[in-house]
Amino acid sequence: MFRTLLPCAMLLALASAVAPTIAQESAKPVPTPNAAEAKFVAQIQADLNKRFPTTAAAERAGYIRFTDEDSTGSISYANRQWDSKDPAHPSQLWYDAKGRLIGADYSVLRTSSSDSAPHLWGIDPSRWGTFRAHIHYGLWGPNGTVKYGGMSVAKYQAAGGDPQHPDAAGLVKAGVAKSANDVRFTFEFPAIWDLQVWVLPNPNGAFAERNPNVTPSSSAKGMSM
Repeated sequence: MFRTLLPCAMLLALASAVAPTIAQESAKPVPTPNAAEAKFVAQIQADLNKRFPTTAAAERAGYIRFTDEDSTGSISYANRQWDSKDPAHPSQLWYDAKGRLIGADYSVLRTSSSDSAPHLWGIDPSRWGTFRAHIHYGLWGPNGTVKYGGMSVAKYQAAGGDPQHPDAAGLVKAGVAKSANDVRFTFEFPAIWDLQVWVLPNPNGAFAERNPNVTPSSSAKGMSM
């Protein structure tokens, strides 16, 4: 389950670079929260729905859209703050095609490939997945539209860019953009521990892969990894 999704042309190139793993896979709990987790879910449902009910509210708080709608019906917005210090500070928010808040990601920066899953907020550590560092970007399209995409750190670096400080010039060097003026944004998605949770009530459980209360639009694309 990964909602920071990329256009199909990028998926194969990035699959090995950003594919998530789940800590302690054999001990992964059921999608329904336990008692401690239920308190966390109730807390964020009340808080995030109050503060970020719309995409405009998210953007005012510094979140930017960086994906197309994926097959779960989620469109991801990131604030590019990858250490979530408490439940009030998700690193990502998900909205559906109608602009309804439906979920969130919480992140903790990884210190090494062998570090341990976080023990935070009563969440079972096995619910946290990991992601390798990669680059996201948005290119201007016709009539003010945006083409969302991404690439591996290795490819960006091989073209002469600094993956820790990606910029428009680096995307031009990498052949992603013809001109720096074509670039709306770019940022590094660092190596993180990541927790994904539905804010919209989910009969399958707050940590389930999909939510039957969310119907993807006809323009949904990508894949849930």
